[in-house]
Amino acid sequence: MKALVMERYKEFTYKDVPTPTPGEGEVLVRVKACAVCGSDVHGMDGSTGRRRPPVIMGHEASGQIEAVGSGVKDYKPGDRVTFDSTIYCNKCERCQAGLVNLCATRRVLGVSCEDYRMDGAFAEYVVVPEYVLYRLPDNVTYQQAAMVEPLAIAYHAATRTPITPGMSAVVVGVGTIGMLTLQVVRSMGAETLIAVDIDDEKLKTALENGATAAVNSKDADAVQQILAHTKDGGGVDVALDATGINATVDLCLRSVALNGKVVLIGNLAPKTDFPLQWVVTRQLSLFGSCASAGEYGECLRLIAEGKVDVDALISKAVPMKDGHEWLNRIYNREEGLNKIVLLP
Repeated sequence: MKALVMERYKEFTYKDVPTPTPGEGEVLVRVKACAVCGSDVHGMDGSTGRRRPPVIMGHEASGQIEAVGSGVKDYKPGDRVTFDSTIYCNKCERCQAGLVNLCATRRVLGVSCEDYRMDGAFAEYVVVPEYVLYRLPDNVTYQQAAMVEPLAIAYHAATRTPITPGMSAVVVGVGTIGMLTLQVVRSMGAETLIAVDIDDEKLKTALENGATAAVNSKDADAVQQILAHTKDGGGVDVALDATGINATVDLCLRSVALNGKVVLIGNLAPKTDFPLQWVVTRQLSLFGSCASAGEYGECLRLIAEGKVDVDALISKAVPMKDGHEWLNRIYNREEGLNKIVLLP
């Protein structure tokens, strides 16, 4: 089969590699679409230590089952599927409790790090366990299904604390995950939904996708602008930070009402300053959100019912053989590029 192999940092070759064979409980998926994740881009220069060459990256994918291994019962060749990017043990106490994102032995497709190496879906075929598969609704395309993995991260974050109709929320950082989080929160009935970013174009897109207001966090009075959109200026019920740096965490904490809740999704900075007294005296609750935990089915429903528009985030779908060019264009922050989908 053909695969896009990172043979050296920032250097990709579309080449012949052995086609994998499904083992017991596994299926061989013919990849139809695979989106480029920010973690792929961050890892391609070696800075994260989680994409050590040679490696086939890619984990936001969909396709059609080509073959099944022994013991596979619920899927057959020809089925249209997407699959969880996290391969968990499915046996430990956390997995049995539904916390598959916290499995101590979990691995991620397309990651090559100190602990393990697992080739991903920048290829014509990929092998995955049956238990991570999800069937595609008839009206969901392969390209849309390749966006389910980041949508599941957004959905997991939005459900870390209940968001009910009529509530107010702010989403800080409206890149891919933030924009999807905003759409999920909107689908849950948030009445006031404020998007925050330093990029006016992203804020414009957020307004087109359900935000009721937009604030540029470069403004010195950004917190005051947010509060002005809330009841009596008291702050939002929930703030969700999809960036994860000192300034955005602080902005979220300053934007929520008394007894408010803050969901931390992004973690660009390993440590941030923490206004302990502010959090304690206002009785704020903080929730970490790690990856996703089996929310793919619900996310496929949101796409199928038109409640989340993933197409709005796809900049281009391009041949996988041109992956070297496009991955480096994204890495170099070419203006106007959001999500790129590679097609084998």
